Amino acid sequence: MNLNVKVYEKLLEVPEGRITTYKELANAVGLKNGSRVIGNIMKKNPFPILIPCHRVIKSNGEIGGYTNGKKTKFSISVSYTHLTLPTNREV
Repeated sequence: MNLNVKVYEKLLEVPEGRITTYKELANAVGLKNGSRVIGNIMKKNPFPILIPCHRVIKSNGEIGGYTNGKKTKFSISVSYTHLTLPTNREV
């Protein structure tokens, strides 16, 4: 299985209204220090709403990049009424 597909499938496991980080997603697919790799994969996401790359943020809580711009990513992210960081940090 190609890495992009593996990452997109793992991202689909993040429930609506929840977020994860590039680092957590990298760890979930077995990439040590793979945050930049995840960012590049998210940038190439062919279906940015169906594969919810807007649910991935930086470890410091910042929004990070988005295909349609950070402003759009922020708007999508805050549209969740129960947007919180998961306490158990599972992806």
